[in-house]
Amino acid sequence: MIAHLQGKLVEKLPTEVVIECNGVGYQVNISLHTFSLLPDSENIKLYIFLQVKEDAHTLFGFVEKAERELFKMLLSVSGVGASIARTMLSSLDPKQIINAIGTGDVATIQSIKGIGAKTAQRVILDLKDKVLKLYDLEEVSVAGYNTNKDEALSALEVLGFNKKLAEKAVERIVKETPEANVETIIKQALKNL
Repeated sequence: MIAHLQGKLVEKLPTEVVIECNGVGYQVNISLHTFSLLPDSENIKLYIFLQVKEDAHTLFGFVEKAERELFKMLLSVSGVGASIARTMLSSLDPKQIINAIGTGDVATIQSIKGIGAKTAQRVILDLKDKVLKLYDLEEVSVAGYNTNKDEALSALEVLGFNKKLAEKAVERIVKETPEANVETIIKQALKNL
């Protein structure tokens, strides 16, 4: 197993880099988060995850060890492959992903391109306990608000309101009064829609 690569940065693109180590150039896939953290210096060090498949050996590189560990956790979820995990880390900051999983925020996970409702729910279901324990998070009471928010949204959809408009209205209400219960959210949303 390759733990890290340290060498000369030969090529740098938003999705991959080439690192030369002792005359050998390694093509390493990266997330946009890692791309944004890459130093401008010529010599770099990336923590590596090597994915071995029948038809390919693919390297994934990360500036931070924590991002690599999160990548590995995401890969452990059924239906989440390396490309989806990398897209997740490119779309959201690792802390945002951890918080979304820890608080059961399906909407945030689902906002990532290529992730549907079922996959988002599976990610949260499979990783919530690990994330809470590993990152020493407490099960934040925001999860309750999210449940209220989700219930209010589905009620508004049943009533025939446009999903996008309903989401905007509910988001605004939850931001203004985070302690609002489902009925309050629905009543306020009905006034605004």
